[in-house]
Amino acid sequence: MAFDPAAATQAYMDTLGPEALELSRAYTLGNHWLILAGLVVSALVTWVIVKTGVLDRVFALLSDRWQNTRVFVVAAVYSVVSAILTLPFSIYTDWWRESEYGRTSQPLSDFLSQGAIGLVVSAILGSFLFIGVYFLIRRAGKLWWLWSSGLVAGFAAISLLLSPVFIEPLFNEYTPIPEGEVRDAVHALGAEAGIPSERIFMYDGSRQSNNFTANVSGIGSSARIAISDVAMDQASLDEVKAVTGHEIGHYVLGHVWRMIGVISLMALFGFFLTAKTYGWFAARFGTSAELSDVRGVAVLTFLIGLFFTLAQPMLNGIVRVGEREADAYSLETVNLPDALSGALIKTAEYRYPLAGPVEETLFYTHPTVENRVRTAMEWKAANPTADAEQ
Repeated sequence: MAFDPAAATQAYMDTLGPEALELSRAYTLGNHWLILAGLVVSALVTWVIVKTGVLDRVFALLSDRWQNTRVFVVAAVYSVVSAILTLPFSIYTDWWRESEYGRTSQPLSDFLSQGAIGLVVSAILGSFLFIGVYFLIRRAGKLWWLWSSGLVAGFAAISLLLSPVFIEPLFNEYTPIPEGEVRDAVHALGAEAGIPSERIFMYDGSRQSNNFTANVSGIGSSARIAISDVAMDQASLDEVKAVTGHEIGHYVLGHVWRMIGVISLMALFGFFLTAKTYGWFAARFGTSAELSDVRGVAVLTFLIGLFFTLAQPMLNGIVRVGEREADAYSLETVNLPDALSGALIKTAEYRYPLAGPVEETLFYTHPTVENRVRTAMEWKAANPTADAEQ
């Protein structure tokens, strides 16, 4: 009997069961609504910061001779105050809700301590970025938005270069994969793609999340592949190989560089729209600060976040292309479509697998699990000897 990709796909979907699908649906749909809720919270926080005048008072304490210092300090204070005001919402979305759905086992104390570390890092890096943005607003005139997008591209590249070395170790421990058949198999796949074994790690992702995941981070000399201990514990050897092949695909195909370009393009349009609308929004929030005045950083940040959120479907579409390419790379090089499908099914717990095309287009950073499994099964039908080694 001929292999039927549609029937094979349905067989994988049937392994989830109605209760698991219902839970996944509720979790995913809630995440969609949280995007809108996040914008509302961001607008409210911006209004509170403007009305309290906290940034005006910090600005007044600093000498106008130290303009860059003013920008750095005011932006850093904004980051801290904003984080404090949004803390209840962050606890609800990123810890309580994740705990309720079984997506994390992280104690609240650890969540808060890691959040504090993240705040310090983001406040410092963000304040340096704002120094550059406000400098360009003052010096580049009406074309500041064009130059600022290039600044964001350079900043993103530097951040990606430094992140695996200086930032990510603040939150997780990255270690070589323990000796054994898993390490040998993963290193063999890396060697075939020209990736040194010292650039392949496992990390304690279970500290923050129970999600089955792996990732590629860094660029150039700092680029690496990291597999969560959750994936290591839950996956079979072949599933680890298939997932590693997917991540190697991201690495080899240079998807990180593509994302830097996409972020730069989004920043271009985001800054352009901000330049056109800042005055109107500043009046609505009740601030007299001009665009070039760092006292308006709360409004500026809100607008950038707003326009990035509105552009999210475009970004999601580009990311989905990369995910399909990485799946194809895994299928072609590792030749384990059933193992890849089995690994994908494990991600259906936190990403509803049966979403329609409109929902996928608007909200999904990955193709739906059903679509990805269907692609793997179609590849298997076209390559009938693929899983012979399983």
